[in-house]
Amino acid sequence: MDHHPTFTFEHGEQFITVLGTAHISRASADKVRELLSSGAFDAVAVELCSNRHEKIIHPDTLAELDLFKAIQQGKGPMIWVSLVMGAFQQRMAEQVDIEPGAELKAALEEADKAGYPTSLIDRDISITMKRIYRNVPFYQRIMLFSGLIQSVFSRESISQEDIEQLKDGDILESAFTQFAKKDRELYKPLIDERDQYMALRLIQTVNSAKFHHIIAVVGAGHLHGIKNYLNQYCDYSEHELKKTIDTLENLPKKKQIGKVIPWFITALILAGFAIGFSKNASLGWELIVNWILINGGFASIGALIAGAHPLTILGAFIAAPITSLNPMIGAGVVTSALELWLRRPTIKDFDNLRHDTTHFSGWWHNRVSRTLLVFIFSSLGSAIGTYVAGFIIFDRLT
Repeated sequence: MDHHPTFTFEHGEQFITVLGTAHISRASADKVRELLSSGAFDAVAVELCSNRHEKIIHPDTLAELDLFKAIQQGKGPMIWVSLVMGAFQQRMAEQVDIEPGAELKAALEEADKAGYPTSLIDRDISITMKRIYRNVPFYQRIMLFSGLIQSVFSRESISQEDIEQLKDGDILESAFTQFAKKDRELYKPLIDERDQYMALRLIQTVNSAKFHHIIAVVGAGHLHGIKNYLNQYCDYSEHELKKTIDTLENLPKKKQIGKVIPWFITALILAGFAIGFSKNASLGWELIVNWILINGGFASIGALIAGAHPLTILGAFIAAPITSLNPMIGAGVVTSALELWLRRPTIKDFDNLRHDTTHFSGWWHNRVSRTLLVFIFSSLGSAIGTYVAGFIIFDRLT
């Protein structure tokens, strides 16, 4: 029995068939090959952005990445999240012995074989993740962080039947399963906006060329939303389509308070030192020592948990009290640079990265993922140390 949901949308004299699949399912990959070999279609669209497409076509692209430069540019958290998502997908795939995104790869291969033009219709994953991050309050970001960790390190077995049930969801939604459907602030950028985006891109695609029948391969959780938005946007002009797409690609502006708070905290700490010295020199030096021990201590504990080199741990202790007073640079940038210098990743580390990160110990064994852990945990430790030390300084002054 065929459980793959589909619908066909008529747009003028052209047709769009949207096929719902599970992103980790042998049956879904087989269904895609069956439909594309039927000769009923003359173009293909897939639920991929250029970054995800590149990873499917060239899975070892990460080996060419300048890891330190990426971290320095603020891309460290995004790379870490990408590894977490990939590990979640890979873990499920290994349990059912099928490559992650096999149905999307099948669509690309069959399109290439038949000479069909292919369109990438999903929004860039980095934009989606940034819109999620900026769309939820601070406390929920912590919950999301915890949820991602849980999704990677959970060893619960996933059956073939469970995988097939993912046709009712989305691979990104699955990683945030305990949040996505319950919270509108998360659901909107994660699912609903992408439904809009893919519907708009499909209309743009059929408007730009005289295809008779295009097939779109997407996660089945998107079918209902895409169908609604195809009906809503089908009469839009090209200008209206582009304007709506641009809106969905824009990143929400950072709230001014988010820019001010780090400098405000720095000013408070420095003011605390000044007040301490104005009372007496011994109190001032006591506050500075407390600041160094607490901030550096928490950062070095974070580096230790990440399995950093002993010199990196020492570097975290020295750097954190200084970087915490300069919002322009974080302790994680310094510690990850030290770790990369002391333990440069090998080609083998990059080759094994996708598989190593599916296992708890693999994150610490692989030098690439361990460097990212050093960045994450030392940054987190320094942040905790800043607040703890700040409260203690305030307490001593009052």
